[in-house]
Amino acid sequence: MPNVKLYNVDGKEIGKAELSDSRFGVKPATSLVHAVVVAQETNKRTTRASTKTRGEISGGGKKPWRQKGTGRARQGSIRSPQWVGGGIVFGPRKERNYEVKINKKAKQQALFMVLSDRVAHDKLFVVDKFPIDKVKTAVFAGWMKKLPFGRKSLVVINGSNPELLRMVRNLKNVELVGVNSLQVATLVKYPTVVFEQSAVPAFEKLYRA
Repeated sequence: MPNVKLYNVDGKEIGKAELSDSRFGVKPATSLVHAVVVAQETNKRTTRASTKTRGEISGGGKKPWRQKGTGRARQGSIRSPQWVGGGIVFGPRKERNYEVKINKKAKQQALFMVLSDRVAHDKLFVVDKFPIDKVKTAVFAGWMKKLPFGRKSLVVINGSNPELLRMVRNLKNVELVGVNSLQVATLVKYPTVVFEQSAVPAFEKLYRA
């Protein structure tokens, strides 16, 4: 069973935190992690560009000139694709769906793999508690300077904490997430992961076997 260092906000090591072997001791598979990250990033994509076909453009109901006798090519509508201001052929459509489906167990396993990798490389830490006596960004920034985590860290808490979120949101290299919102695509962006102590059993309960 893996264990990691347990700290308080003053940067003092106060013990060890035991972690579940089935959640934090998994052998990583790069191909699975990559597939899950690509899927999660792709599923965030929204369709912005949208063109109109000739049937969606107003006007053009009248034939521009008679069929024969003008010496010009026959035309049925000034909203045909070859006309300026006409419809677009094979253009982007707002109905396009970029969603990539991926197995739920595969996503969970990839999550365990990334966390296990952080544990294996001593990049996952546990803090006993983040007190919110003073809801100020400077207070949290001071904690991060005392703790041996590095400046770029993902902080995982149990549930939601609006006060703690306000303390973190203006810090450039720190992101706060709840155990329910933890995703592989977010994890891989941060070299260091910091769990609040109460978030560890909550995470293990959420993804229990």
